[in-house]
Amino acid sequence: MPWFELDPHSIAARLRTRGPAENLPSLGRSLATGIAGFTLLGVAGFAPWALGAAWFRGRGGEGGMYAACALVFIGLSSPLLHRLIPGPGSVGRFYRLFGSTFAAYSVAWIAGWMLLGGHPGSIAGLLAGTALMGWMLCRAFDAPEQLARVIAALFLLNSAGYFAGGLAEAALAGWKGISWFGAPIPRRTRLLLAMFSWGVCYGAGFGAGLGIALHACQGQARELLAGGRLGEAGAAERPPGRPGTTPGN
Repeated sequence: MPWFELDPHSIAARLRTRGPAENLPSLGRSLATGIAGFTLLGVAGFAPWALGAAWFRGRGGEGGMYAACALVFIGLSSPLLHRLIPGPGSVGRFYRLFGSTFAAYSVAWIAGWMLLGGHPGSIAGLLAGTALMGWMLCRAFDAPEQLARVIAALFLLNSAGYFAGGLAEAALAGWKGISWFGAPIPRRTRLLLAMFSWGVCYGAGFGAGLGIALHACQGQARELLAGGRLGEAGAAERPPGRPGTTPGN
């Protein structure tokens, strides 16, 4: 059973009430929205670690810091990303969708990382987290046929952003000759820039993966809006004689 009224028929019905001016986003628009929005989200979500790691040592420790990061990600997600699922009520609907899937992703990621540690733990956590998130997204949109594509997009692009961010953070943290208009940048500022660069890369990668995933999950709704219908297996079918173009592709 789909969640949050995100099945193809519900999505198509909501958009039809808004008239022809509103449609599901194209793949390019989904990518742009996901990358831009999640990059900003990544910077904000990494702030508790970059700015408050020392404060959390005596107030909740590492677990409390990760929980604070997750709350920032969830709290700011819908204002930045709700256009990935347009239509009336998209802000609240995206909060429910992203809040539940990102919370599950975070728990699975932390469990994998703490179980193995280091790079193996990071890979295990990313795989477990994105697989669980991908399954939940496909369940929410009633799009089981997209499961492999959704998990692959989330895992590969999230991993690329995460590990690229780690490399950027290490490079900037160790770059002692960096300056601003000829003046050397203080070590504390350099470390903050390094930590936030990880958030930028992580956000861009995750946003790209999420944009592709949500575009794929709404494929049947695009077919319905183009005049198709859902067959017995759930795949969208077109009536005879309809053109093959699909709005939003």
